[in-house]
Amino acid sequence: MATELTATPQDWLAPETAAALATRLNAVRQQIAAAACASGRRPEEITLIGVSKFFPAAAALAASRSGLHDLGENRVQEMLGKINDLSAAGVSPRWHLIGTLQKNKVRQIIGLTHLIHSADSWPLLQEIDRRSLERGLVSDVLLQVNASGETTKHGFAPEELAPAAAAARPLKGLRLRGLMTMAPLFDNPDDTRPVFAAAHQLFDRLAGEQDPDVFNILSMGMSHDFRQAIACGATHVRIGTAIFGPRL
Repeated sequence: MATELTATPQDWLAPETAAALATRLNAVRQQIAAAACASGRRPEEITLIGVSKFFPAAAALAASRSGLHDLGENRVQEMLGKINDLSAAGVSPRWHLIGTLQKNKVRQIIGLTHLIHSADSWPLLQEIDRRSLERGLVSDVLLQVNASGETTKHGFAPEELAPAAAAARPLKGLRLRGLMTMAPLFDNPDDTRPVFAAAHQLFDRLAGEQDPDVFNILSMGMSHDFRQAIACGATHVRIGTAIFGPRL
């Protein structure tokens, strides 16, 4: 449920806190531009998603007011609350569901997300399709791939991707837009490169069988490894701490 708004949006965060957030956001944008240029790419090829999980709606609003158009959340309930709060303040960013999505939560987010990053099973894809058709909508989704092979990670195994994409292609209620992956948290972020490179190879392999104007998103990279992800072909990076600060 949305929080009752009793102050104007600019009053949600102390001015110095909002200014610090805007400074960090600008620094991240500069780092993304530098990483893109170093890889022979254009900065505008990279979509920055600010991950506001565990931060209050005030922080998400301040980021949006500073020009961040895409916000990501891990949990459905937290995302729904922030959608309501920011909408009440007259702000409607593009919302990305980036965390694990349970089948029984799908109906709550259909029509509210710009992109679901975490489609990690065939039953979940079927549920997204069913709920979207009930609403007369088409939902954009990414297939989550476990490119690192870690048992703690969700997602399709690499060998499962092609069959999943082929099975999903006839579905009318969803549109496959690409892949998402997460790398292990290494002390040296350069150690993520093999995982990101493997995800890019899987993406390229699938892209040959899809409409290139639709299947064109590779979501990978977070605060500690987004530069390496960009070097390996990421089109969308999901950044929380570097923008919003450390989580308590």
